[in-house]
Amino acid sequence: MIKHFLIAVAALSFGWGAEAQKAPQAVVAQGTLEGLSLKSGITTYRGIPFALPPVGNLRWREPQPPAKWTGVRKATEFSANPMQKNVFGDMMFRAPKMSEDCLYLNVWTPAKNAGEKLPVLVYFYGGGYVAGDGSENRYDGESLATKGIVAVTLNYRLGIFGFFSHPELTKESPHHASGNYGLLDQNAALKWVRENIKAFGGDPDKITIAGESAGSISVCAQMASPLSAGLFAGAIGQSGGMINPTMNAIPMADNEKQGKSFAGKVSAASLVELRALPADKLLDEAAKPGAYATKAVVDGYFLTQLPSEVFATGKQAKVPLLAGWTSAEIPYQSFMAGQYPSPENYIKMVKQKYNDKANEVLKLYPGNNEAEVIASATALASDNFIVYSTWKWLDLHRKTSGQPVYAYIFSQARPPLKAELGNAKAGLAGGIIKDDGKKQENKMPEALKGASHASDIEYLLGNLATNTVYIWTPQDYTASRKGEQYIANFIKTGNPNGIRLPQWPVSRNEPEMTLMELNDNPRAYKEPHRDRYLFLDKLYMQK
Repeated sequence: MIKHFLIAVAALSFGWGAEAQKAPQAVVAQGTLEGLSLKSGITTYRGIPFALPPVGNLRWREPQPPAKWTGVRKATEFSANPMQKNVFGDMMFRAPKMSEDCLYLNVWTPAKNAGEKLPVLVYFYGGGYVAGDGSENRYDGESLATKGIVAVTLNYRLGIFGFFSHPELTKESPHHASGNYGLLDQNAALKWVRENIKAFGGDPDKITIAGESAGSISVCAQMASPLSAGLFAGAIGQSGGMINPTMNAIPMADNEKQGKSFAGKVSAASLVELRALPADKLLDEAAKPGAYATKAVVDGYFLTQLPSEVFATGKQAKVPLLAGWTSAEIPYQSFMAGQYPSPENYIKMVKQKYNDKANEVLKLYPGNNEAEVIASATALASDNFIVYSTWKWLDLHRKTSGQPVYAYIFSQARPPLKAELGNAKAGLAGGIIKDDGKKQENKMPEALKGASHASDIEYLLGNLATNTVYIWTPQDYTASRKGEQYIANFIKTGNPNGIRLPQWPVSRNEPEMTLMELNDNPRAYKEPHRDRYLFLDKLYMQK
């Protein structure tokens, strides 16, 4: 009896047939998946194929439906990340390798059964359409899942793999379109989620799409695409819309010319030869200076018009929109181009860039002393980089959609880096810049204190603890808790407001937008710089 008792204890301890140790499973259209149970009580499924591998003859084709499998497919590891160069220092992937075979998604769910009908978030990563991966810690869905949300991240093709156009590709396409393969990947993932999310306890009629930077630009594009109509019920954009001057789509014919030029550079006489190029070689060739520029296109299929035209005429997805930008997207140095931020140098730079409109710019972005120059040069750089496009997206949607719009500025500045990093400092988009120890002549003043581009991701998705290079403070965690709760509320109801949160007013078609400043002490106010954006409107909407 004692011997049998000990064997039974051992069986329970090591999981020999013990019911408590059974791995979670979900049944989707393609077969059965086996996931992981996390300590938080959340279940995650990783590396789920939502399309066939886009390799061989499927390179530069729209994503094809995934294959079915027999038995149980392990979904416990992240898939390979898409083909890309190491562009941004802040990107830390959990992917095991890089591969052209990259069209997979990841799910985090709190559901205990398949019939719970929980709200769903589908998140697109940033990276300028040339970098990024759904496995990054900062996009991890576990925290939002603990708030009753099924969270999904996904991979989409990047660079020349995701946005290549060529006349032969256009000719062979049943839709007479080429390019936008990365955006079509996102669309295919949305369709897969809509078809299968019930298996994870999600509600296919309550899907919110979201993203930051190129991910936010993607949200704007999906809202403008007729192919994605009806696939989601809400949208969140963090810094960026596909609106001039921010990664605006170009005519497909222009991208086809670039494609023909690139084919000549690699001595490829046909699509067969282009598709025969090894992925690593194709990546290397496209990364050479001047070889290839990644652009989305108005292809008549995914995009029938520029997104700005779609939103202006009210043809976009009619869903609630929550979007905004950070308070110091990029530093003043970007505008000053290495010049010291003195009033004299600032005025010179403004005159060089704006010519006959320089005086108007100086009224809107004054620079009468060093502090004012730093503030205005930061604003000019940020507005032209990504703030104006986000503002324009919000402004158009509130005027033409009949849907609620919630606009924000995220202003919680990151704390100092940990001491063990020495004299390193934070770079654009969260990367770390190591001090080379050389003495700097004419040292520049510190950048404007504020929230830099991409710094809001960890806060609003509840993932501060996954970024281990900063000395996070109680104030940072308060900002994250409040910001994440606003996001969770919006995903659940289309409205960010909730108990124990400062009221976030809706912006409808009134003269000015109301902005919510997100930090450890959120507050709402009327937009203070509408005159700046109306000025930029005249510059960018007439081009």
